[in-house]
Amino acid sequence: EVQLVESGGGLVQPGGTLRLSCAAAGFTFNNYAMSWVRQAPGKGLEWVSGIGIGGVTSYVDSVKGRFTISRDNAKNTLNLQMNSLKPEDTAVYYCAKFGPGSGFDYWGKGTLVTVSS
Repeated sequence: EVQLVESGGGLVQPGGTLRLSCAAAGFTFNNYAMSWVRQAPGKGLEWVSGIGIGGVTSYVDSVKGRFTISRDNAKNTLNLQMNSLKPEDTAVYYCAKFGPGSGFDYWGKGTLVTVSS
């Protein structure tokens, strides 16, 4: 059974940092691209960042230079280092696994990040 479990969310002041992690199980982690997707209160889903099986990364423009995605294939873990956080980064952050074809086939339950003073 595929499992994706996010952790690391919380309340942080503007300009602060958080590190999200996603523990993956039930599949061969290093064989799949992974992503972080967020949903702000009252808004739709927004893709934030992705990392391929070879480690190539990509980001939405609004987080470039502030967020860093990484993966630890030995520990089956996906990470998102978030620096210089802004109130507009407030959202539930989901870890998502790319399927064999296209699109995401599994999602975690999410972790809430709140950026507020």
